[in-house]
Amino acid sequence: MDRRKFLTGSALTSLGVWFNGNQIPNPFYGSRYPSDEDFASVIATWPNEKATSAAWLKLQETGYALDAVEAGARVPEADVMDTSVGYGGYPDRDGKVTLDACIMDEKGNAGSVVFLQDYPHPVSVARRVMEKTPHVMLAGEGARRFAAAEGFTTQNMLSNHAREAWIQWTKDHNYQPANHDTIGILALDAKGRLCGACSTSGWAFKMHGRVGDSPIIGAGLYVDGQIGAAACTGLGELVLRNLSSFLCVEYMRQGLSPTEAARMAIRRLFDKIPGIAQDTSRQVGLVAMDTQGRVGGWAVHQQFKYTVNHKGANAVREASYGV
Repeated sequence: MDRRKFLTGSALTSLGVWFNGNQIPNPFYGSRYPSDEDFASVIATWPNEKATSAAWLKLQETGYALDAVEAGARVPEADVMDTSVGYGGYPDRDGKVTLDACIMDEKGNAGSVVFLQDYPHPVSVARRVMEKTPHVMLAGEGARRFAAAEGFTTQNMLSNHAREAWIQWTKDHNYQPANHDTIGILALDAKGRLCGACSTSGWAFKMHGRVGDSPIIGAGLYVDGQIGAAACTGLGELVLRNLSSFLCVEYMRQGLSPTEAARMAIRRLFDKIPGIAQDTSRQVGLVAMDTQGRVGGWAVHQQFKYTVNHKGANAVREASYGV
């Protein structure tokens, strides 16, 4: 399935769920309500089996979830055919590939880079920001200089495939941004350490300087090592306005399972954004994992898939969706 095609849903079911002593109407789209019996060591947005396998292998090698999520995110960052992450990512409307990423460990430490150019692995630069500086986020030229000082290798980030797509796009003179996506990846190691990472090239043909939710702690990614973690993909502006990853973790803090928490965080978008149920261009998908290794996902619209890796075996799940 093309990850960028979001189709409208059809089936509508109504049921009630009790939350904090109050019954909340819960009409939702989709054919099933996940039981949260899925357990995993790694979970990632979209069918990202290569990324989750790389993360699992790194878990076996070092035993640390932070190493795993970095290794997993680096896979699509290096994939020239992945047009929404790293090398191969579509440029902005000026023909510049700009990358965003963040990473977060089990202790709440975080690192982020935004509007990074010329470096193919922003997730690794973000980790270095977390480990080597007193800051959380570096941007633009400052992030580029830091990457150079840390010895990261530069690369021409505009692939031939992306250049051709950009040239074709300029002929249409359509300056509406399109194609929004990211990889969010979460991992839990044998010592119970929960970590996460997020990486993207952002909207294809976006305005130069645009930054989405992916590198923002609490929006594209949030980890609480005592509770759980969540990561988002989709239309970043919607996630930014609602801090969807942080909200999902807070619902887990209140006792909800990962799937229930993801559903409630997505429900907030329906509550706040008129017309979102009918507008399939406004897609957000969310994955979550708690400290027990339970995982879940939910989306605004149908056809959001995510990948789980449990004991080395990958499985792609299609998330339920709607309110």
